[in-house]
Amino acid sequence: MGSDEGNEARAQQWGDRKSALMEASLGKEHDMVMHALIPFYIGGSLDLYYYPNGVPGTAVATKELSELPNEGPANDVYRSYELVMFTRHPLDLDAARDENTDFGRAHTNISAILNLIARYSAEATLNPYETCEFPADMEAVGGKCLIFDGYACHSDDLAERFGLLALIEVFRSEMDFARKHGGAQLIERLKATGHYPYSDLDRNPVV
Repeated sequence: MGSDEGNEARAQQWGDRKSALMEASLGKEHDMVMHALIPFYIGGSLDLYYYPNGVPGTAVATKELSELPNEGPANDVYRSYELVMFTRHPLDLDAARDENTDFGRAHTNISAILNLIARYSAEATLNPYETCEFPADMEAVGGKCLIFDGYACHSDDLAERFGLLALIEVFRSEMDFARKHGGAQLIERLKATGHYPYSDLDRNPVV
């Protein structure tokens, strides 16, 4: 088997294993994938994967950041990871691009954030409990605030410290609180009030 074939087989094996690990944390994956017209690796958008069978609502995740075991973005907790975001709204792919619907608005927001942070993760180390703020003049996401959290960590012979890094949109007051008191304290408050791990901001701030 040539090196290209060997790498392809290794990537396929890892892809299957990674999918199983993600389902262990997020519930069974939906059979539909939102494929990008231009692939992410040549400058296009991410393919998005949907998990409507875990926590109430919908998880939207990436699968293109760690294409081989222990490769891709890493941080202090994970040797490699993929990104995930959550909305309380039920999965409705027919409405994914309709911003007149609750799911369409949530999906548009999640897609924009995931695509930007996926690019950023190739250059920066993104750790759980850290925060991020988009510059005010950025299209679609300007001024939005995020906190990162380690949603799941899997460690075995093949998937050494592979995890899911959750991106959670928060209010500015919550981000300021996290920067002052530590992100772990904000995550605790979000969990205590039932808002974790969702990025929907149709709620009251917890601080």
